[in-house]
Amino acid sequence: MADLKKIVEFLNGEMNIEEYPDSSHNGLQVENGGRVTKVCCGVDASLEFFSRARKQGADLLVCHHGISWGDSLKRITGLNYRRLAFLIKNGMALYACHIPLDAHSRLGNNALLFKALGLRNRKLFGRYRGKPIGFYGSLARGQRLSHFGKRVEKVLGTSAQILEFGRQTVRTVGIVSGGGSDWIEEADRLNIDVFLTGEASLLGYNAAKDCGINVIFGGHYATEAFGVKALGAALEKKFHLKSEFVDLKIPF
Repeated sequence: MADLKKIVEFLNGEMNIEEYPDSSHNGLQVENGGRVTKVCCGVDASLEFFSRARKQGADLLVCHHGISWGDSLKRITGLNYRRLAFLIKNGMALYACHIPLDAHSRLGNNALLFKALGLRNRKLFGRYRGKPIGFYGSLARGQRLSHFGKRVEKVLGTSAQILEFGRQTVRTVGIVSGGGSDWIEEADRLNIDVFLTGEASLLGYNAAKDCGINVIFGGHYATEAFGVKALGAALEKKFHLKSEFVDLKIPF
């Protein structure tokens, strides 16, 4: 058993949540009675995640996409009510970490995806409101785009969508997880061979085609599961709590 306040202090400090401008209210979004016996981690603060976590006995939920964005909780009605009521009724706290979890150099989505793909020479990339949140680097040697695409699919466990608008032999790779289409033009300016992000979009398609750059859409969910898993592992180590990742296997 661990104290919720101490867990939150640890996560806030590790994630440097005050350093990143974000529409998400990062940190503790819903409190419980103050005690934590088990943690469940997930990508999205959805009712399905809440329900699965309750069945697994969790009283702290850690997610990437929380329920408090801007003034999204201005009215506690409809879906807002159902989500909050579920958490409160079941004594479950909710901690969310959005942009700081994308950007973290060790536990972040982009850093872990970079590492999982075996990339080298990591450099900062993809500024969000003045702060870099992604990375770019290189493969050990050039390879066919199709081969690299299969490697991405294996790492993510999904079927990726590949836009083949650039060089067929690739070596340099830029990564911004989730909805990263806004950074395709920056990847092109850096002469990156292939840009990897999560969610496919019309904006991304047009930008990739006009720039003549390869883009791989690996799925918003799949590219952003890395960070919450790492946070769960960090809590296990720090507080000796059992942690589980609730994988909903969402194909988007």
